[in-house]
Amino acid sequence: MKANRSLMRKAHFLGTKVRNLRKRNHLTMEDLSTRCIKINADAAPSVSYLSMIERGKRVPSEEMLDVIAQVFQKKPEWFLDDMPEEDAITPEKGRRGGINGIALEPSFLFSKDILQIAIPEMLSQTGTSGRQFAQLLIRAYQEHHQNHFPDLERAAEEVGAKKMPLSIDDILDIVKSLKLKIQWFDKIPDLLQADFVELEGAIVSSFFDPPNTIYLNKILQVHQRRLKYDLAVHVGHCVLHNREGLRSVLIAGHSATEAYGKQYSSAVDSQDILHAWRDFESRFFAGALLCPKVPFRQLLDRHGYEVNLGHQVDVSISTGMRRMTAVSPYPYWHYFDAYSPGKLKAVYRGNGIPLPWGNMRMVEDPCQHWAVFRMLNSMKEHSSAQISILHVDNEPRIYCCESINVKDIAGNNHVLCSGVDLNPALDTQSGRAAEISQDLKQACVKGKGSAAIPKGIAKEILTLAKILNINWLERGIGNDARLICSRGSQCPRSPSCY
Repeated sequence: MKANRSLMRKAHFLGTKVRNLRKRNHLTMEDLSTRCIKINADAAPSVSYLSMIERGKRVPSEEMLDVIAQVFQKKPEWFLDDMPEEDAITPEKGRRGGINGIALEPSFLFSKDILQIAIPEMLSQTGTSGRQFAQLLIRAYQEHHQNHFPDLERAAEEVGAKKMPLSIDDILDIVKSLKLKIQWFDKIPDLLQADFVELEGAIVSSFFDPPNTIYLNKILQVHQRRLKYDLAVHVGHCVLHNREGLRSVLIAGHSATEAYGKQYSSAVDSQDILHAWRDFESRFFAGALLCPKVPFRQLLDRHGYEVNLGHQVDVSISTGMRRMTAVSPYPYWHYFDAYSPGKLKAVYRGNGIPLPWGNMRMVEDPCQHWAVFRMLNSMKEHSSAQISILHVDNEPRIYCCESINVKDIAGNNHVLCSGVDLNPALDTQSGRAAEISQDLKQACVKGKGSAAIPKGIAKEILTLAKILNINWLERGIGNDARLICSRGSQCPRSPSCY
C-alpha cells in the first residue's frame, strides 16, 4: 500500500505519457493490453483499466507499470518524473504510401479534358496497356489509403463471422448459402479461349461466370489453401458486386498479368478500370474473410509477425503476408512478390519505398543487393532477414525485410518479401532517425557496401523490434546491413557496383 501511495504522488503525467506513447506507436488500447498480456498475463491491465490510467482515474501498481514500460522499452521511472513530454501526442503523418507525387500545376493543364486526351497518347508511346494503367491506378489508391478499407473488412466479417481458421467446408457452406454452383475443369473452357493467351508458367486456377457459376481447375484439389483463396475471391465478387459484370479470372504464375484480356491496347477502356477495381476489392475481401482483422492481428502479436504464420490458419504464406500489411497497427509496410529474372507480380508500398524493378518492363540495371534479388539467386528455402539503407528523396532511410522462397501452383519459384520503414519508428522513439540513418550509411560505405551494425545503432533497432513486436527485425540485427539503390546507375557504394 505504501508503494502505491508513493506511485500516486509521482504520477502527475503518467496517464498522458502512456497515451502519448500508445498513439505514437499506432496502438489501440486493445493492442496495448494484448502486448502486456504477452509479457505478463497476471499483471497486464485490461482495456477498461488502461482507459482509466490514461485519463488519470487510476494509478497502476509497480508490477503493472513495469509491464507497460517493457512494451515501450522505457524505464518505469520515465513515467514518474515531473516533466511532461515535449512533443505533441501524435507525430506528423509523414509518408502516405507509394512515391511522392508531383505538384499538379498549372492546374489548367491537369483538367479532366486535357488528361483524357493526354493519357492514351502517353500509354501508346510508352507501350503501357490500358489494363496495366488501370492496375497502377488501383495500386496507387491502395497505397494512398495504406491498406485501410473498413467497409471491405466489415463485409467480409459479416459473411465469415470473424471465424478463424475457415475450413474448406466452411467456405463451401458460404458458397452454397449464396446459391452458387461449382464446375471443375482440367483444360481451358471454351468460355475463355478467345481472351486467354497460353503462356509458359501461367495457369488459370479459377473463374467466375455470372451470374452464379464458379469454375475451378482440378489442380486445386491438391492445393487446398489456394482453393480456399480462390473460392473466397469469388464469394467477394458475388457479395460486393451483386454477381454482375465482367468474368472474374484468377491466374497463377509469373506470366499471369499478360495471359488474359486485351494485351496491347493503349486505350483506357472503362471496362479495364472496372475490372481492376473489382479484382482489387474481391481479393482484399478474400484476405479479410480468411484472416479477419482482430483475430489475425492477435495471432501476429503472439508470434512476433513471423512471415509463415499463414499456415497456422491454413492459408498460403502470401495471403498471410499481404494481410500483415493491412492489420498491423504500424502503417509503414511494403510487400513484394518477385519472379526471376526481374518481375514484380504484386506490389504494395505503404511506406513509399522505391521499386527495384517493375512489372511493365525489364530494368536494364537493377541493384542486385535487394533482399528479393539475393533470395531469387540463392533459391534458399528458408526465410532471411535483411536491414538495408536506401536513399529516398535525398535522405537515407533504414528498411528491414524478411524474404522467403516459395512455389506457386504452376511450379514456379518466386520470393515473397514483407518489410517495414524504420525511420518513422525511430523518430517516434528518439527523434534521431536522420542521424542514425546517416551513421549506418557511412558505416556501410566504409565497408564497401555492407557492414556489421554498430552497437549503438543495433541497440536502437533492438528497442524498435521490441516495441513493434517484429521478430525478424531483431534477427536482421545479426546480419550485415546493406546499401541498396533503386537502380544500379544510382549506386551509392564506393567503389560503385557499376
